[in-house]
Amino acid sequence: MSTTPTFLQPAARAAGYRPSPVRDFWEVSMQPGVISLAGGNPDLTVLPLAELGSAASRIVTERGMEALQYGSGTGTQGARDAVVRVMAAEGIPVDADSVQITAGSQMALELVIKLLCDPGDVILAEGPTYVGALGVFAGLQVDVEHVAMDQDGLRPDALEEAIARLRSQGRTVKALYTIPNFHNPTGITLSAERRPQVVDVCRRAGVPIIEDNPYGLLSFDGEVQQSMQQLDPENVIYLGSFSKIVAPGLRVGWAVAPEPLRRPLQLASEATTICASVLSQALIEEYVLGHDWQAALTTARGLYRGRATAVREALEEHMPAGTRWSTPRGGFFTWLDLPEGVSCHTVLDAAIDAKVVFVPGTAFYDGPDFGVGAPGLSQLRLAFSLEDEDTLREGVKRLGGAIAGR
Repeated sequence: MSTTPTFLQPAARAAGYRPSPVRDFWEVSMQPGVISLAGGNPDLTVLPLAELGSAASRIVTERGMEALQYGSGTGTQGARDAVVRVMAAEGIPVDADSVQITAGSQMALELVIKLLCDPGDVILAEGPTYVGALGVFAGLQVDVEHVAMDQDGLRPDALEEAIARLRSQGRTVKALYTIPNFHNPTGITLSAERRPQVVDVCRRAGVPIIEDNPYGLLSFDGEVQQSMQQLDPENVIYLGSFSKIVAPGLRVGWAVAPEPLRRPLQLASEATTICASVLSQALIEEYVLGHDWQAALTTARGLYRGRATAVREALEEHMPAGTRWSTPRGGFFTWLDLPEGVSCHTVLDAAIDAKVVFVPGTAFYDGPDFGVGAPGLSQLRLAFSLEDEDTLREGVKRLGGAIAGR
């Protein structure tokens, strides 16, 4: 029996990386007849694909010597101008010089954590939180402390208590990571009243805020929320992405950071990828600056609103007593609390048999996935962004039967 040579043993940090539960269900969701309520994929049918195809052809033909070459470590001027345009649509004024382009906002988050945290430092995050962020934190050997949420989002009192408790234990709290708009995985939006309270707690405690906002322009009614970056630009690092509002395959995201972090972000980005895809940036530039990108976004909002409504109505009809769920006002997700004593993993087995899949709640907490007391064991996430309304209704019906049978 062969053994791994000692010199090929991975570093300790490698044990922190874990497979994405969304990716784990990919093969299952591809099986005939299976309805996937797992992945938060945008609906790309809203895009003017013919126009984008023509733009891509024109970029290669007319700008190929630039678009197929290495580019600036901060991002192209056109892509940064596109970011300024997108953030302005959300009521957030920024200058292009403050924008750092990255290969998706996941990369931006990893760069920020690398710059802020040493192994053993603590990041505060909503409980539950984005599974991709948990992967970054674990891989960089950063500890996670979850902060309680309710129907109005992150609780400022719980945040203040967590900071005080951790510091009394001699722990180093480096930042708050938060998704205030249409939170992944719960779909909850931080209330207008709490936003300045959260900012104030972090400012007084000297804790930077990492504001992750991929869904902010996807409110069902078109209303935009006040950004924490607007409230305290000197203490908030803002992360944005074109993945949900244009296309994830382009892999273009960005960070807007306080001035002291901008040069380190650029250097860290260059050390990681040299530069984000110049071709993808050029296509973003063409689309945002040269087309009516907000028209596609308006269409997308309507689709997601209808799908969220279909899921809510199906939940009301098919969920057994004791099941509770969030009512999102935008974004891609609904969060379920299962009846007392029901495990999401047991439900998942029954759901797969019924040909429907979701992501178990344990995936969104730092901690054990199984066993008594595992966080998220009685919760699960449903994604409604990709399937049509009739398919979603059928998927929720199947899920209700799986829950009732447990």
